Amino acid sequence: QVQLPESGGGLVQAGGSLRLSCAASGRIFGLNNMAWYRQPPGKPRELVASLTGGGNTNYADSVKGRFTISRDNAKNMVYLQMNSLEPEDTATYYCNVDLNDGSSGRVYPRNYWGKGTLVTVSS
Repeated sequence: QVQLPESGGGLVQAGGSLRLSCAASGRIFGLNNMAWYRQPPGKPRELVASLTGGGNTNYADSVKGRFTISRDNAKNMVYLQMNSLEPEDTATYYCNVDLNDGSSGRVYPRNYWGKGTLVTVSS
């Protein structure tokens, strides 16, 4: 069974930094596109940053220049470095990964979500 736990969330003051991590585990045969989403309290989930298998990145306008998405293919990890955090960044952050899943005995491309990690930025 593929699992995608996130870590690194917590409480930070405005202007501070956090680094979120997402570790894909299970019978995985490569990661493809990766992304981080967030859901602020009472609001819908939104895309924060994405990273294609080819290395192309895309960021929400609100985080450009402050957040960086990266990956470690050898460790099946995806990261989100968040700098200059603002109270408006307060949200639950979710990892989303397209990967090659061998859990069933055959390899299929599948999309998985993590369960989320809470980031709270105080003013």
